[in-house]
Amino acid sequence: MKEDKEIKIVFMGTSSFAIPALKALHSEFGIKCLVTLLDKPQGRGRKPVPTPIKNTAEQLELPILQPENLKDEEFIDALKSIEPDIICVVAFRILPKIIYEIPRIGTFNIHPSLLPKYRGAAPINWTIINGERETGISSFLLQDKIDAGDIILQKKYEVKENWTAGDLHDFLSKESAPFAVGTCRALLSDSFRPLRQDESKASSAPKLFAEKSEINWNNSAINVRNFIHGHSPIPGAWTIFHGKRFKIFRVQCEKKANGVPGTFHIDKNNFTVNCETGAISLLEFQLPDKKLSSFKQFINGYRGGKEGKFGI
Repeated sequence: MKEDKEIKIVFMGTSSFAIPALKALHSEFGIKCLVTLLDKPQGRGRKPVPTPIKNTAEQLELPILQPENLKDEEFIDALKSIEPDIICVVAFRILPKIIYEIPRIGTFNIHPSLLPKYRGAAPINWTIINGERETGISSFLLQDKIDAGDIILQKKYEVKENWTAGDLHDFLSKESAPFAVGTCRALLSDSFRPLRQDESKASSAPKLFAEKSEINWNNSAINVRNFIHGHSPIPGAWTIFHGKRFKIFRVQCEKKANGVPGTFHIDKNNFTVNCETGAISLLEFQLPDKKLSSFKQFINGYRGGKEGKFGI
């Protein structure tokens, strides 16, 4: 084993997805430093707001580095001075070679898909959009090509039928905690042998944008559901309702359609929308200029028409 009590791990991350892995690694090995993005000005007062993981690192009393530029010499010197054995990267940025070559043992990334499938920024979203019933987590050694390094570990999981991208995000985030520990233990093992990715099986998962998130009702109910759930909660799938964007976040499929795709019917029990084949019931959505609401919250105060058509 390469492991000893003084193993030095640097963690790089930004979003809430990375928090369970940070906590697990710190509990198991002790994290020497967190590297995260700069605090971002938000709101009317443009007050700097820290990344979600920075708050956790402060609670754990970890040293924190927030470089504006990953190639900044002062940052590189600070990182080298730690003399890390391993760098763990979860939901961060693309690292330059000068950074990922610093650790004695290696730099690895945790990616929420079964690589080489769904390389890119939005693997969780595309897993749901494409109706996958199996996904996983991969850890791999960093190289110049994005998400293409040699595999350290992989673990498969079932995708529940009605999960949104948000549901899958939260599930894989929790599962990444023991997975990160297992990856470090694999790297510390004398018998560790990485596995090269099969390029012939590679696929991409590009970032989603709101402008391309309009719902096409001329699809099957299952495909519409997957599209909506794959965009939930961000960027949010939408349709046009009285000339404004109406966002839909959670639905369920219904067997029978009763009209033209995009037409809807509202009664005290359901908000049903017809698709090309089948229909869906809206469970969570956001009317124009309103807050997100459940169907129950919506129907208690709704005074509008009971029939209509989306897209106009």
